[in-house]
Amino acid sequence: MQKIKNIAVIAHVDHGKTTLVDELLQQSGTFEAHQQVEERAMDSDAIEKERGITILSKNTAIVYGDHKINIIDTPGHADFGGEVERVLKMVDGVLLLVDAQEGVMPQTKFVLKKAIALGLIPVVVINKIDKDGSDPDRVMDEVFDLLVALDANEEQLEFPVLYAAARDGYAKWEMEDENKDMTPLFEAILTKVPYPQGSPDNDTQAQVFTLDSDNFVGRIGITRIFNGKVKKGDEYLLVKACGAKSKSRISKLIGFKGLERIEIQEAEAGDIVAIAGFNDIDVGDSVCDPVNPVALDPMHVEEPTLSVIMSVNDGPLAGTEGKHVTSNKIAERLAKEMETNIAMRMEPMGDASFKVSGRGELQIGILAENMRREGFEFMLARPEVVTKEEDGVKMEPFEHLVVDVPEEFQGVAIEKLGKRKANMTSLTPMPDGTVRLEFEIPARGLIGFRNEFLTDTKGEGIMNHSYLEYRPYSGTVESRTPGALVSMDDGEAVAFSIFNLQARGVMFISPQDKVYSGMVIGESARPGDLDVNPLKGKQLTNMRTSGADDAIKLVTPRAVTLESAMEWIEDDELIEITPISVRIRKKSLDPVVRKRQARDKKNSK
Repeated sequence: MQKIKNIAVIAHVDHGKTTLVDELLQQSGTFEAHQQVEERAMDSDAIEKERGITILSKNTAIVYGDHKINIIDTPGHADFGGEVERVLKMVDGVLLLVDAQEGVMPQTKFVLKKAIALGLIPVVVINKIDKDGSDPDRVMDEVFDLLVALDANEEQLEFPVLYAAARDGYAKWEMEDENKDMTPLFEAILTKVPYPQGSPDNDTQAQVFTLDSDNFVGRIGITRIFNGKVKKGDEYLLVKACGAKSKSRISKLIGFKGLERIEIQEAEAGDIVAIAGFNDIDVGDSVCDPVNPVALDPMHVEEPTLSVIMSVNDGPLAGTEGKHVTSNKIAERLAKEMETNIAMRMEPMGDASFKVSGRGELQIGILAENMRREGFEFMLARPEVVTKEEDGVKMEPFEHLVVDVPEEFQGVAIEKLGKRKANMTSLTPMPDGTVRLEFEIPARGLIGFRNEFLTDTKGEGIMNHSYLEYRPYSGTVESRTPGALVSMDDGEAVAFSIFNLQARGVMFISPQDKVYSGMVIGESARPGDLDVNPLKGKQLTNMRTSGADDAIKLVTPRAVTLESAMEWIEDDELIEITPISVRIRKKSLDPVVRKRQARDKKNSK
């Protein structure tokens, strides 16, 4: 019987999880000597590589001595908390990484809370000890206080602590020890993480925690075997979360080693493998012995807190840049996404639009970015929070927000967040001269706040947030103050006209960009929308003027990205997304209708 250890690497975003897994893969001898491996090998997705963040949890396995260690690399962003929640049920221990300078952050609390509730013992790794402002002793105290606050039991409070610099490839038990390699961390995993429970001699019980798909074999379920054995070609019973049952044979059984997947004939209790052969396999389903089926508890993942309406592009430029433009294609693509992403929901709304719900702006933005790259063309409305009613009281999601700002900006940060109904819970001076402010804020208050915050703090502020709970609705929240500059004509923008409009606000367009009536071409310097004409050229006459023509000097326009547009737009605006461009437009392109709506809104107040 194989000796197996199953661990998940959990931490706040950017604390070094993927880099640590890289080093464990390298130093365990999993890669061949001649094998070329790129940096952050686990981040395989194009967007993950570009942004340097992990979006999907991924598993790998290394062989160290006579042990096989299954490692799951998890995302650190609050928006992808659903990925972390389901992974923790599949492992017997966690490596908790904490940055030696930043210390405990919102997502550290979120993931650790889940791990403690499941009874897992954390192996704490204080990473990045080579940073200038690192203070491992303070961080160590923070981790201990957090565990006490999360009601950890005696055994969990006896957690082992290591000090590491994953980028430089070393870990050690004491700060005074020599910087050598990752051996102490391997020892900690082998001695401190318990072996999997369950026996290969019992009836088969396995549970799916991630899905994958393959064009040849169909849906693949990445599965943890809790009891018994799983053999290729044998028949098993699939028990779905709703109780439905179906029998099927395993057509392919895949094991993991490093970044490779290897076909195997059988696997036993404690291992993590990928199985194919079940058409309707889903996250949380149990694979059981057909003679004596005992299903495992279905998984519970917290509900989405943010939703956005995605619809077919019906603007004047529709269909000129995208390949997939119909509602059928968009519905198909969203249905495919929902199969593998259990933290998201989708419901058709009629009139060629769909309501997509997720954990946050980033999660929805990444889905939109992926679709854009695949050739889709569609529109997004402003994100809204998912409210619900309990005992006749309207409830909305609240977030725990942590803001690190230089001292001179703390006043402006507190003032701006106060207007967004944030309640400050603590203020801590940090050793590097910044101040850490903690708030409880309605999720609505965070929509569109990031850009404003970065401007106010001159790019030096850092904000992180994670879901807290549902609380009673807190009234209206202040949103964007400046109005929009809206085009009143269709055609190509002219430099002369843009030059004259620069005094009115910040432009989003360059000369020769295509514009249409109702499209937002800039941010006005004042409140209230302003209709402008970006197509007006210079009047040419055959009269000679005494002065030479002034040279036209254009200010570089503000780039409109998908994220910045999602934060900027208001309720009466939409984002038009195509593989080539991201544009902002008014919901109603007709200026008369817009004036009427504005008047009605004013009168209703």
